[in-house]
Amino acid sequence: MTVIVRPMTSCDKPIIMAILKDTPEFEPDEVPVAEEVLDSCLLSPSEGYQSFVAEEDGEVGGYICFGSTPLTAATWDIYWMAVARKKRGRGIGGSLLSEAEKSIRKAGGRLVLIETSSKPNYLPTRRFYRNNGYRQVSRIRDFYAPGDHRIIFEKRF
Repeated sequence: MTVIVRPMTSCDKPIIMAILKDTPEFEPDEVPVAEEVLDSCLLSPSEGYQSFVAEEDGEVGGYICFGSTPLTAATWDIYWMAVARKKRGRGIGGSLLSEAEKSIRKAGGRLVLIETSSKPNYLPTRRFYRNNGYRQVSRIRDFYAPGDHRIIFEKRF
């Protein structure tokens, strides 16, 4: 099975929204925020956000949204990333992250940050980031809610 990563188009939005709604790590109130960022990316792809989708056997299986961090010199953020539950473990996430990193490097990026939660159901997510060369650099206790800490990972080029 081959994974193809390409820029996201408006035709991809319905499947991306279905993936987001079916992603157990995301709380229901987070999905509309992801949709706002998705819409911004689709309306003005050259202004701030970039997004790719990954296809496996012609079917969209995930997406990544990233952008340069305002008021920084070559720092970028990975804002959203999701892979369909039935397609996890097939290299889709790694392909998306790799393609985003390639775009970031090409644009002169030197530092990539990813923010995530400390909740137990995010353990595979945190492991995924570590396995892809990211290291934890920050933990802000009780950031999202009591007991739910904000964890920041970084990767430098």
